[in-house]
Amino acid sequence: MTTTPPRATIRLQFHKGFTLDDGAAVVPYAAALGVSHLYASPILKARPGSTHGYDIVDHNAINPELGGAAALERLSAALREHGLGLILDIVPNHMGVGGGDNAWWMDVLEWGRASRYADAFDIDWMPPDPALRGKVMAPFLGESYGGALRSGDLQLACDQAEGRISVVYHEHVFPLSPAGMALVLKAAPRRFADAIAHFTGAADLADRPEIARPLAATARTRFAAVLATPEGQAGLATALRRYDTTTEDGAARLHDLLEMQNYQLTYWRAAADEINWRRFFDINTLAGIRAEIPWVFDESHRLILDLYARGIIDGVRIDHVDGLADPRAYLRKLRRALAAAAKHRPASASAGPAYIIVEKILAPHERLRTDWLTDGTTGYDFMNEVGGVLHDPAGEDPLGSLWHELTGRSAAFDPEERDARRQILRDNLTSEWNGTAALLHRLAASNLATRDISLTALRRALGELLVHFPIYRIYAGAGGSTDTDEQTMNWALARARRSFRVADRNLLDQIRHWLADRPLAREPLERRALHRRAMVRFQQLSAPVAAKSVEDTAFYRYGRLISRNEVGSTPAQFSVSVPAFHAAQTQRAELFPHAMLATATHDHKRGEDTRMRIAVISEMPERWRAALARWMRLNAGLVRDLDSGRAPSEGDEIMLYQTLVGAWPLEAGGPDGDFQDRVWGWWEKSIREAKLRSEWAAPDEAYEEACRQFLDGVFDAGRATATRGEIGAFAAMIGPAGALNGLSQTVLTYTVPGVPDLYQGTEFWDLSLVDPDNRRPVDYGMRRAALAEDGDPAALLAGWQSGAVKQAIIARLLALRTAHPALFAAGSYTPLDFGGVLADQAIGFVREHEGARLVVIASRLGSAALGEADKPLIPAEAWGDTALTTPLDGAWRDVLSGHDHDGIDDVAALLRILPVAVLQG
Repeated sequence: MTTTPPRATIRLQFHKGFTLDDGAAVVPYAAALGVSHLYASPILKARPGSTHGYDIVDHNAINPELGGAAALERLSAALREHGLGLILDIVPNHMGVGGGDNAWWMDVLEWGRASRYADAFDIDWMPPDPALRGKVMAPFLGESYGGALRSGDLQLACDQAEGRISVVYHEHVFPLSPAGMALVLKAAPRRFADAIAHFTGAADLADRPEIARPLAATARTRFAAVLATPEGQAGLATALRRYDTTTEDGAARLHDLLEMQNYQLTYWRAAADEINWRRFFDINTLAGIRAEIPWVFDESHRLILDLYARGIIDGVRIDHVDGLADPRAYLRKLRRALAAAAKHRPASASAGPAYIIVEKILAPHERLRTDWLTDGTTGYDFMNEVGGVLHDPAGEDPLGSLWHELTGRSAAFDPEERDARRQILRDNLTSEWNGTAALLHRLAASNLATRDISLTALRRALGELLVHFPIYRIYAGAGGSTDTDEQTMNWALARARRSFRVADRNLLDQIRHWLADRPLAREPLERRALHRRAMVRFQQLSAPVAAKSVEDTAFYRYGRLISRNEVGSTPAQFSVSVPAFHAAQTQRAELFPHAMLATATHDHKRGEDTRMRIAVISEMPERWRAALARWMRLNAGLVRDLDSGRAPSEGDEIMLYQTLVGAWPLEAGGPDGDFQDRVWGWWEKSIREAKLRSEWAAPDEAYEEACRQFLDGVFDAGRATATRGEIGAFAAMIGPAGALNGLSQTVLTYTVPGVPDLYQGTEFWDLSLVDPDNRRPVDYGMRRAALAEDGDPAALLAGWQSGAVKQAIIARLLALRTAHPALFAAGSYTPLDFGGVLADQAIGFVREHEGARLVVIASRLGSAALGEADKPLIPAEAWGDTALTTPLDGAWRDVLSGHDHDGIDDVAALLRILPVAVLQG
């Protein structure tokens, strides 16, 4: 029987091409490798063809494209057979909309404010634009509304079985309201008189849904019955023919029909300026839902709680917890609901409380709140810590200067972030910015003391606050704000004042009061409600502003060293010191000992070992300067001068070279055409995400084509000045140091406090790039065969390029975790100190619990000490006198090499066979 929390997890990405049955086939391998739980991407019913599952359209059905409920039962049986549990990724903060698959959304389009699901979505029914009042903007047209009418792509279609007529635009379906149904059918009144009467009655009584909905249901039933007759078919044809948009009259009639609906069809670009419902970030096909409303929580969690009660799942991962109105209240409610469901779990199910982790981006100075009752984060914070400690701080200034010198852009990251925030507010999240400002304006108007504050001034001040906001969000609410929230607001306001005009600076203090201070009990109830809503609205805006500005924009503009441009990290923090790394692990052991530890995810910008190889550049900035200068000179002839400027830009070119040396395949034969296509996939996305020379909304085809030709030229081995060979040689030169980083990262991940997660396939070298590259199919057959050989890590180190040594180390560490679960779940964490010539090149700690002891030592920053070595192992002579400052006595056995040691002291002896040691005493 499995237990929660997990010992270790393996993440699988499910989609139509990798179903739940495919996942079941992986279970025996996962069990043999040594994980305790499968960690599944969302499996509830999503939009057809979804490759990720986060666009859920039905919270109470298993995705049929994954095999449905029957396939989940088969997966569950396979997991039980092998003693594994299941952690499920759930999405409580948004749903997929558009198309025609989301019944809640379809109901809102049909009934508007009278819909039983109107409150589920965060819709502003009284927006500033009078044309949208009482309507939902439907920004799903690929062209202007007038163009769509003229093109004939907007058509009426009938679902005869449902007795429903809708407007159809490609894959999108927009149901007609009862009034719209009645109007269309009046073209054939004799045939549809009964249905028309009922639709008309439903329309007249729309504000009384208990009467209107049964009337509409009866109308659809009678309409469908008539459609089953030849007369009905003829009548329908007559009715629909009147709305044929190939004729001027038909287009005019369809327009008039659409004007009376509960939605307004709109060109998708208009959403950035005018949308009146909360999206997930700036994605028009993902609508935020209000899990804070009891019935929405109940309906969207009914199946999840049932799966837990039946022992199918053992815990959940909460997607984008900052998208929720009140994460603390939600998580505490979820914990109670799961505890209640646990009373019905079968005896064969795992023991212990449900495992709950949250996807949360933490700033370097930010800590997860302990009163949320979670087991911790999904591990982005650890990914930052372990990546940072394997970067050399000495490279920060030289690489920053080099970036500035070659590109003219800032050597520091902060100016890039601020510029990106301004652009995102201006171009992508304008409607959300405007809506929040409008809400504050309503709040100002409700009080005589603030009624003179203009909407324009509020919008300007709010924007400046968002530009300088240092974290995703605060969590103020009806109870006010915490000391941490206060510090965050004060920090942001202090910086906003520097760039805000003096005359309006007092306005920032008023906004701070509205957004962080507890609503006063003596205020009128309506104003208190408005105050609380403004708090939530701001917090649900600051998070997407941060995400879109930093991870999805500035990360692709700033290229000092892109191994630090990773989800959960900030490029402003070039490295993490060894003491800071130890402090973070000590704190995790105290507060969240079961938090997840991630080094690769479905959202990472580049694979864990791609990052580790690029990190080596931090150790050799001058060598990188020389290589960069030579490659840019050799490829100068491939650069084109466009009206918009150099193509590629210096920044894009530099980030391309970093990507190439980081992901360059080291197997015999080097890269093939597939690698070049993968790199282009990354580069095209990078160029568009940066939003400097091209973007998704308006691609600059000339610039992108020039970049594509540049990449083709770099890969052209026939060019007299080809850099392909030199890039490959550079990648091979830093390859051993990158692999050393990768093995150290692996050992630290599987031994520090927390639950290590193995993202699909990364037990071999992970040289992936940004999605969709990091979601490519995994060859589990090859991994299964390698594991069956039970190779000795020391012997496999000679052929380290295959990645088998990494898998062998992971397998041994997972076996150790299985044999000593309490040591890893509850063991103390004590840093080790080193002295000697290479003291800075070692990192280590001790874990202890009830007499069991474990010592972990790993190499770091090893490029200089490696010299010309062809494998990731610092020569023993290079370590010299490096040793623990306080030797550890006793008999120890290295679980990775199998060697015994009488005491632990000399690093050269400990790391003579492998660059890492895990010693059990």
